[in-house]
Amino acid sequence: LKKEYTGLQPEKKKRYTSAEIIFVNTSFPDYAQHWELWPVDKKHHCVLSSGGKDSLLTYGILKELNREVHPVFINESGRHWFTALNAFQHLSRADTNVARVWTNCDRIYNWMLRHMPFIRQDFQEIRSDEYPIRLWTVAVFLFGALPLAKKRNLGRLLIGDEYDCTNRLNHKGITHYNGLYDQSRYFDNALSRYFMKKGWNISQFSILRSLSELLIIKILASRYPDLQRHQVSCHAAHKEHNRTIPCGKCEKCRRIVGMLTAIGANPENCGYTAEQIQDILYQIPLRKVHQLGSDASHLYYLLLKSEAVHADKEFRKLARSNPPAEMLRFDQERSRLMDMPADLRNPVIRIFLEYADGAVKMTGKKWLHYDILNSPDMMDSYPFEPLEGMASSLPGEDHEHTQFLWSAMSWPSLRDRLHTVDVAILPCGSIEQHGPHLPVDTDIFDADLLARKVAEACSDPKPFVLPPVCYGVSYHHEDFPGTLSVSNESLSRYIYDIGISLAKNGIKKLVILNGHGDNSPTLNFAAQMINRDANIFVCVESGESSDTDIYKVVDSSNDIHAGEIETSTSLASRPHLVDMDKAEDSNIDFNSPYMNLTSTRGVPWYTRTKKISSSGVMGNPTKASREKGQKIWDIMVAHLVRFIEELKKSSLDEIFQRKY
Repeated sequence: LKKEYTGLQPEKKKRYTSAEIIFVNTSFPDYAQHWELWPVDKKHHCVLSSGGKDSLLTYGILKELNREVHPVFINESGRHWFTALNAFQHLSRADTNVARVWTNCDRIYNWMLRHMPFIRQDFQEIRSDEYPIRLWTVAVFLFGALPLAKKRNLGRLLIGDEYDCTNRLNHKGITHYNGLYDQSRYFDNALSRYFMKKGWNISQFSILRSLSELLIIKILASRYPDLQRHQVSCHAAHKEHNRTIPCGKCEKCRRIVGMLTAIGANPENCGYTAEQIQDILYQIPLRKVHQLGSDASHLYYLLLKSEAVHADKEFRKLARSNPPAEMLRFDQERSRLMDMPADLRNPVIRIFLEYADGAVKMTGKKWLHYDILNSPDMMDSYPFEPLEGMASSLPGEDHEHTQFLWSAMSWPSLRDRLHTVDVAILPCGSIEQHGPHLPVDTDIFDADLLARKVAEACSDPKPFVLPPVCYGVSYHHEDFPGTLSVSNESLSRYIYDIGISLAKNGIKKLVILNGHGDNSPTLNFAAQMINRDANIFVCVESGESSDTDIYKVVDSSNDIHAGEIETSTSLASRPHLVDMDKAEDSNIDFNSPYMNLTSTRGVPWYTRTKKISSSGVMGNPTKASREKGQKIWDIMVAHLVRFIEELKKSSLDEIFQRKY
């Protein structure tokens, strides 16, 4: 930075810019974007590839696990491409799924630096291991890969990043990430949430978060030496005979050579000369490495122990054994099991444990032994693939799944959380017949599960999820045993009392999540009364946010009750309770289009179910499938996450103000 800007003091403000960017579509002025769930396959993996150790190890593991892998290289126009060249050339010969996307990131980055008044004009001449300003992020490369992901139906997008990349700090009241937000788990989750809300249906994550840099290089060099040979982790690399050679002088080179030497591997395997290695090992005690403090100390300890370096007394003081650096590390801030899809956890962790000295979990401020393979955490759901790859039940009772459950908190915890959260979701449903093939709690189970899955996928602070209201207005199903019904008056008064009590606690936005369509008139009346008397935002969501997209997934028309939709969602969430042998086509065609209850022109009308269906089914459950159910869950969660996130950011004044 120029001298006149180095003394600026940090200020925490509500808004940091008054700029507004407006995109005008001049090429396709008549094009209108419609929300659409991308038809991706969650078994197909896109690895954002750079030629570094993280992407090479990720690729190697997924290939070993027989997953479909697509290494996508983002070909920058500047010298960054040198780091990717070796790996790209090698994988291009070995894997037909390799792809390359051209960008001009480096040109734009340099242009920006030259035109920013606070950047020194000679920034390129200053040798430094830090960027002059952190403006360009991994997001550039991620969005460059998205068109290919859509074209190839890739449902997962994997990036690198090891344990020490998530580094959330606070400086004079300003939260920051040491310039590494784009390499943190918060970034992964924010992008996954964004992709979900847009309907792009792509999950972004890293499988390496529990590993130190040392463990990553150890596994790569030991298990996949043919891949490690093409690793380049030097941004000052140069080309020789169409191959990239590391500079051997920068801090990254010091780290790579130091770690390879510490684990007994030969740095010459990835391009370092014997002279470079000798010089780097001489430089490490003098210039150190940029790593998490405890990990750097452990690296120094290993280098001294192997007599690879000779150092003075001051350097020896820094060298300390830190066993967790060679273990899998899990904590709530940096690495959580639930941030990796459940189907990958067991096989990936088993590979890691062949090289790690066990696993530890941060409890309080101490690392404690973690029997990870036998931990119930292994079965936690992954928030951005609501029911993908496994039949899901309600989430467990650990902290991650109870932090948003109103019923699981003490009153002091609720008091504190109500200072930051003013949104609550109230699941409502029914206990009523759902044909001969589905359980009678289908409506309330689905509403409760949906509320929890939405809260899991929302950003922090997450909305409250309230205990469910299980009974609904179901008199029309009373001819079928098992149906338990309450009156409209009882339900509306009950919901009204809950809403008023929530408002007294400080809830300002209440979403009543209705899993039973015939509750709608009663819940709408209660919502009106709550708004009238408490003046808070109240809405009733009975599928309006997602029905348009859901009906594109199913084949049945007039699917009303226990048909293709509800049977499909049940097959995806708890197939053991679905008896498809008893499912039968009970689709009902009405003489008038105005009586079609799934039509946008249909009028609300009421009758006892037995009069129009002897089985209690109104639809065709024989067309149901787990795959359709998964898509329906994805659609419902995506739309509601988007809606809840909008509510969280809006004050009551902003919601209620009239805009013309």
